[in-house]
Amino acid sequence: MRHFITVVLITTLFHLVGCGSSKEPQVSNIIPQYDAATFYETTSVGGTDINHTADALLVTSDASGVYNVYRYPIDGSEPTQLTQSTTNAISGISWFPKDDRIIATADEGGNELNHIYVRELDGQLIDITPGKLKAMFMGWSGDKTHFYVAMNKRDPKYFDVYKYSTKDYSSSMLFENSIGIYPTFISKDGKWLTAVRENNNFDTDILLMSLTTQNVINLGENQRSVMSPKSFSPDSTTLYFTSDQNSEFAQPMSYDLKSGKVTSLGNYDWDVMYLYQSESGRYSVMGINEDAETKVTITNSKGIEFLIPNLPDGNISSVSFSDDESMVSFALRSDTSPTNIYVYQVGSASPKRLTDTLSPKIDEQFMVASDVVRFESYDGMVVPGLLYKPKQASSRNKVPVLIMIHGGPGGQSRKGYSAMRQHLINHGYAAFAVNNRGSSGYGKTFFHADDRKHGEADLGDIVAAKKYLKTLDWVDQDKIALIGGSYGGYLTMAGMAFTDEFAAGINIFGVTNWVRTVKSIPPWWEAAKRRLYDEIGDPATDEERLYRISPLFHADKIKSPVLVVQGANDPRVLQIESDEMVEAMRKNNVDVEYLLFDDEGHGFRKKANRIAASQAYVDFLEKYL
Repeated sequence: MRHFITVVLITTLFHLVGCGSSKEPQVSNIIPQYDAATFYETTSVGGTDINHTADALLVTSDASGVYNVYRYPIDGSEPTQLTQSTTNAISGISWFPKDDRIIATADEGGNELNHIYVRELDGQLIDITPGKLKAMFMGWSGDKTHFYVAMNKRDPKYFDVYKYSTKDYSSSMLFENSIGIYPTFISKDGKWLTAVRENNNFDTDILLMSLTTQNVINLGENQRSVMSPKSFSPDSTTLYFTSDQNSEFAQPMSYDLKSGKVTSLGNYDWDVMYLYQSESGRYSVMGINEDAETKVTITNSKGIEFLIPNLPDGNISSVSFSDDESMVSFALRSDTSPTNIYVYQVGSASPKRLTDTLSPKIDEQFMVASDVVRFESYDGMVVPGLLYKPKQASSRNKVPVLIMIHGGPGGQSRKGYSAMRQHLINHGYAAFAVNNRGSSGYGKTFFHADDRKHGEADLGDIVAAKKYLKTLDWVDQDKIALIGGSYGGYLTMAGMAFTDEFAAGINIFGVTNWVRTVKSIPPWWEAAKRRLYDEIGDPATDEERLYRISPLFHADKIKSPVLVVQGANDPRVLQIESDEMVEAMRKNNVDVEYLLFDDEGHGFRKKANRIAASQAYVDFLEKYL
């Protein structure tokens, strides 16, 4: 709901009394304040796949309260809900190539054991990958008669590749994985399979396998670089990939499948995230991670940039072309506007918006955009971050700040709308999303600067972020707190246990016992285990250090209030992690609040739970900060 000006005035007066001085009326007097339910009336959408008749998009939306799949007509008429889940989130992946059946995926309660489903034309939803397993869709054959699925049915540790008939969903194993690699793409002609082998966190190979001769080509042999396959060309002659060999950043490359020639496709000052082509290869799409936001370029076969006229402000993503390449669909979002879906008829005057996702009760002008800032850390390393300053903040109206710590390790805080973040800002809390050392997107030297120094080197950046914030005249220096999820939840607890710098902490399913976590990783992470051990530590040889950096074993040092939020079905950070952390802090008489969702995993998918969590953050901060 929306609170009117009188309520905002009361809130403002409360802060003024707390500051102990008389001040002139502030901007906050005219800023409407919205509760969590209002922010989550905003609809979350994703997906831009265009069907074979080019008259509808396949969109995943939480409009029903749980993520379901919808058919969005391109003419702008009302969407149709295609799946009816009231419990588990269902995501649409692809239309069938020749009719309006769909491929979808879902797990159970956030356990990450996703299955692949087919929705028939009559609405029946069929699980084509039953059993205790994890399955991933890998794409369509060039003749549109088959599709490919990777799953760990045979062995929980390894993903084999299966070929499915579009007619009756019969399947056969195409590739048996016995060496712990990640299958990624199959060429349209069905002759080539790419897979990734992670030797460690700075050396990743692309294995190119002939499905006819069984020969294997290692594109990364003796290179000691991180390589990543991105796509095959539609005519199955070329593999597109990225490599950071001889560069700080992932650069685009091509490999000629006939001659074996490798060609550089450019040299960029940022990581290339993806590279793919439209159905005939007429258009190429490339996304670049430029200073925490995605810059997408579309070029035609002559290398001339394809521009969509009258494009609204924001960053586009998920670019899809219709089979005849006469239509393009895409998603667009910004810091102040959630993702919306657009379609553009090639040659027309402007794109058409199919969704309007921001809650009608929220005025976008009161949302806050971020500024990219940089500060010098304890050892001189320059650390970037995204700073969100509430509109009412000033030297005469200082505000508390939440240092937001992303997950990973190796993740990145990026520009884009977040209902949770805007809810906090709207209630008067500044947000500083720090990309501490070890974050992706800023070069491999920066990325590896925290290897086996977690909870130490990167925590130093978080402390340095506080020092930077204290130089800003609109920051309340005594009210700087931490909030983070997953690895960010770990760093939040590390900040509470290993420093006395922060006034409060919100730990969202964060690791607190590294010894247990690295010993209990899900079996389907087997191919990434070596990389994880290089990054965090091997429990066989590094147990003492893992113990030292685990907040659970230092709970007696925590003095400031903490809120812990956890999903009971989390396969990555087990519930026992949070249970034990809360119990240990309570024994030490720390002010602790604990919110447990019985029907969530590593991330909250149900709208009601996201509302409850977001409101809990504000309630906790209003009580303790």
